[in-house]
Amino acid sequence: MLPALTIAQIYKCRWQVELFFKWVKQHLRIKAFFGTSENAVKTQLWIAISIYVLVAIIRKHFGLEASLYQILQILSVTLFEKSPFYGPFQCSTPKTIWLTAVTS
Repeated sequence: MLPALTIAQIYKCRWQVELFFKWVKQHLRIKAFFGTSENAVKTQLWIAISIYVLVAIIRKHFGLEASLYQILQILSVTLFEKSPFYGPFQCSTPKTIWLTAVTS
């Protein structure tokens, strides 16, 4: 039998994991994992977190007022269109980034 304090600490740690996955589902748009191995899940999480951080950097760099969710929505629709990045956001910043598909 474990002491009550130990059980409370374990539950607190478990709750932090639950909160993390709730945040992941809400912000990173991961509905299901493509693989079941530990490596597959970690890879998918790191890719999603990287995209989230990159969009946050773009938002800050261009001074966009749109939420990260709105920016991700626009990018998901216009990803392969050649258009100025700030166009859909009506950004007052004169910087231009052209979004094009990556070619090798």
